[in-house]
Amino acid sequence: MEDNLLIWKLNHGSADALCRIYEKYRDDLVRIAAGLLNNMSVAEDVVQEVFLTLVRSAGRCEIRKNLKGYLTTCVANKIHDLNSKKSAQNPVSLDDIEPAASDSQEPDQRVACDEEFENVYKAIAQLPYEQKEVVVLHLQGRMKFREIAELQGTSIKTTISRYGYGLDKLRSMLSSEVER
Repeated sequence: MEDNLLIWKLNHGSADALCRIYEKYRDDLVRIAAGLLNNMSVAEDVVQEVFLTLVRSAGRCEIRKNLKGYLTTCVANKIHDLNSKKSAQNPVSLDDIEPAASDSQEPDQRVACDEEFENVYKAIAQLPYEQKEVVVLHLQGRMKFREIAELQGTSIKTTISRYGYGLDKLRSMLSSEVER
């Protein structure tokens, strides 16, 4: 409900609405973009471009579904454009990404959580792009398989298969990491 009001306010010239949308979704969108690109700097640029596009469309912005899904789709489309242009990509530094939040206050448990996050992130970065995209958009972006299939121009069955293959590869990579 808040998002519908924010879009209405944005369409009527409210800078505060834009600020609230930015504050609410920026971090999630950057994490999604970084997961897809393996480049924090480019991920931040993509998210900025998405918000600039949102600003330019103010007054005529019609979002039919949820705002986060719309913005996530915009980020994924920008990344598709970058990939089709064969943009140079530098690996993201794990120091640039905030570690996963830990409910524990114990330092040794916090370190273990950070190491697990780093291992998962490295494994996701090694997935083929189509699988990585489905895994990141579904788990981090909370997009439905139907939405991802539409974005990728594939059937839902193909999207679900890519997700399954991606998870299988992640399990394999992470279990081999544990055995070391």
